[in-house]
Amino acid sequence: MGLKKHIFEISMLLILSLAGVLCVTTLWSYSSNAQSTQTNTVSSNIFSSQSNPLSGNMSPKTSQSPLQAPSADTSQTAPNHGARPNGMANGSVGASYTTQIAVYAVAFLMFFVAAYYLITKKKLKIQPSKAKILILTLLGVGLLLRIPLALVINGHPFDLNTFKNWATTAASNFSQFYQSRNASDYPPVYIYVLFLIGKIGSVSALSPYFTLLLKLPSIIADIATSFLIYKLAKKYLSLEISILLAAFYTFNPAVLINSTIWGQVDSFFTLIIVAAIVLLSEKKIGLASILFTSAVLMKPQGIIFLPVLFFELIRQKTLKSWIKVIISTLITAIVIVLPFSLNTNVLWIFKLFASTLAEYPYASVNAFNFFSLIGANFAKDAGTLFVFSYHSWGLMAIVAITAFSWFLFIKGNSRVYASAVALLLIDGVFTFSTRMHERYMFPAVALSILTFIYLRDKRLMLLAAGFSTTIYINTHFVLYETQIGINSVAYGLPLIVTSLFNVLLFVYLIKVLYDIVQERRASNGVVPFKDPRGANLS
Repeated sequence: MGLKKHIFEISMLLILSLAGVLCVTTLWSYSSNAQSTQTNTVSSNIFSSQSNPLSGNMSPKTSQSPLQAPSADTSQTAPNHGARPNGMANGSVGASYTTQIAVYAVAFLMFFVAAYYLITKKKLKIQPSKAKILILTLLGVGLLLRIPLALVINGHPFDLNTFKNWATTAASNFSQFYQSRNASDYPPVYIYVLFLIGKIGSVSALSPYFTLLLKLPSIIADIATSFLIYKLAKKYLSLEISILLAAFYTFNPAVLINSTIWGQVDSFFTLIIVAAIVLLSEKKIGLASILFTSAVLMKPQGIIFLPVLFFELIRQKTLKSWIKVIISTLITAIVIVLPFSLNTNVLWIFKLFASTLAEYPYASVNAFNFFSLIGANFAKDAGTLFVFSYHSWGLMAIVAITAFSWFLFIKGNSRVYASAVALLLIDGVFTFSTRMHERYMFPAVALSILTFIYLRDKRLMLLAAGFSTTIYINTHFVLYETQIGINSVAYGLPLIVTSLFNVLLFVYLIKVLYDIVQERRASNGVVPFKDPRGANLS
């Protein structure tokens, strides 16, 4: 009788334990294989040196990886159909598992639709007493399964080797990082993370896991974002929906392929943005401004989200808020930038932003968006479309999207529209601006979930599923095309259909948000939202 009473807890513990065993055994096996590969490589090099008397003078320098490049998006420097070796450099053991990942993506979407239907129809209930162990199991399994996946599935060789070079450089001479020949085109925030990875990876016992260490910050960010979604959703929605939303993000293939498989850092960036939006929506504008500043100083794409902070400042109409934001922003920027400015001109950060923003002068950089739809992927953005250049059209689109976002925020007159405006900005800029990479719309998954939590319209979950689908397809194609040496995705059916779908998703998002604003204003006036405790959310 006692065993039956605790069958749920035992089942969750068993699932978590199995995931832990898989994680530990994969770590152990990977270490053994890596050491074996390293031994075989050394033996092969010795044999080659003995059989070829000229090899001693012809070997490449070990201080610089052959895959090294100045940017973490090095696969996309120009259209190229030349071959490149598949798999990770430096003897990494792994495989692509392309088909298996695609099958998982389809299965995930079907499972989510079924789960959402059961929950909304009240056919699936979760007892509050079991919520804590269930969410801990979901997040724990999500973390523990990511580690084996990060090890056994190939990431992006160029990007991971670039991050490794940056980490090693930062660990050896942190303050002069941006004056070194391996300097990053990224602003400083993530260099702090890479500095820690470089220090940890220099320990001989951990050196075989350098690839995992590079992926680990984004993996942890995935789980942290899921937990943040759960805590926020539990405040405004049912327990069942809260857990479903956390699971949706944790096991989302669009999230997994970016952080755990590719090895990119968009998950870390997204966590900062999501936390900033939540703080802003919860009336903590000072803390929010710290994170908005950090986002900009991690990736230039953070600039896309700054209008959200500006809109809220205008809406509040208080000098105190302006002072709080200005002081918080300046202090944050100084603290982050100063350590790298001690031995150089303080204007270096502005030059870095200018060079980074000008780095890819193309209409689209493998982003499945409007410009790719019309056949302009990797076309120079100085090229003409009708009267204006692609770049000019992109700038006009940014102005129009920002203006419409401002209109929605003013009409809604509530801070809970912050996530909606952020979603509209990132989706619109990705779809209709130039120089967009395939991964730049990644935050849309988390932001669509936040928007659903705050605005509670079921159509937003449909949009979340749509964004997850297009982001996954775009990332999948670019990752596996570049792994075989194709830098520019060909103009074909997958690109056309996904790009068109992204355009339609943006149009549908505009309609949904406009409908919500109009309906809430008509039924409740300009202060439409209250939280479960009755507090005014405007």
